[in-house]
Amino acid sequence: MPRPQVLERIKSAEEEADEIVAQAEDDRDERIAEARKRAEEIRTEAEQEARDIKERRLEEARAEIDEECERVLREGEQEREALAERAQSRVDEVTDYVVELFQEDVHVQT
Repeated sequence: MPRPQVLERIKSAEEEADEIVAQAEDDRDERIAEARKRAEEIRTEAEQEARDIKERRLEEARAEIDEECERVLREGEQEREALAERAQSRVDEVTDYVVELFQEDVHVQT
């Protein structure tokens, strides 16, 4: 093979290699851009999921607090009613005692 043809083939091979390298670099850049885009999508989805989980947990905690508050109020109301019933049941007893004390004082004075 004559020397000019060899040089031409080498030049052609170099140009082809340059094209392959350029294409590989373009593919690399495209893949990197796609990976960055996907990473951003994953980050955004994760942030949204974290906000959703946070909101759900807050709602659950508020519901538990409301339930506990209602339970405490019910128990307090029951205790108040029990105290009122005990006090009412002792009204007659206290009245009798006061009348008895009064009668003793009246007898002492007469």
